[in-house]
Amino acid sequence: MAKYFDVHPENPQKRAIGQVVDLLRNDGLIAYPTDSCYAFGCALGNKDGIDRIRSIRNLDDRHHFTLMCRDFAQLGQFVHVGNTVFRAIKAATPGQYTFILPATKEVPRRLMHPKKKTVGARIPEHVVAQAILAELGEPLLSTTLLLPNEPEPMTQGWEIKEALDHVLDAVVDSGECGTEPTTVVDFADDEPQILRVGAGDPSRFE
Repeated sequence: MAKYFDVHPENPQKRAIGQVVDLLRNDGLIAYPTDSCYAFGCALGNKDGIDRIRSIRNLDDRHHFTLMCRDFAQLGQFVHVGNTVFRAIKAATPGQYTFILPATKEVPRRLMHPKKKTVGARIPEHVVAQAILAELGEPLLSTTLLLPNEPEPMTQGWEIKEALDHVLDAVVDSGECGTEPTTVVDFADDEPQILRVGAGDPSRFE
């Protein structure tokens, strides 16, 4: 049964955030809010958590997981960012964008695209997500909380707990979340390629 954390959207309770992070450090799988929509999240080294996400969402090994990073310094440890790309990404973060970039050796191989050796990375502009990342001290492995055969992600914490109580360890609820996932921009070859138009304005990368 998943624990349920009712967290203030602007002033997240430190105790609740601490309990969520303890779960993550003990190989827990959580649902949490971001500035686009709800996401699944687990620690980078949590192999079981990754397998559980793949199973819940019915994902194959070509799916790009996202490293949810606290800031640009952290992002730079896990992905290679050239000067031109750096400026483009820096201007758009924090925000509703996911960037596909070449992974550094800090990224576990099982998280990379098997052929391209790339991974998704983003910096959210959401108080609760940022509070979790600050307490955790490392990126959170994430993917949109979108269930198979569903057209949109769920928007309410209680709804997620009801549907996924048996497969999650915690649900972090800070009020209604959006339904539109991030805009995804592929920078694997330096030139931006928009893979998905979502919540972030794609025009700056066109």
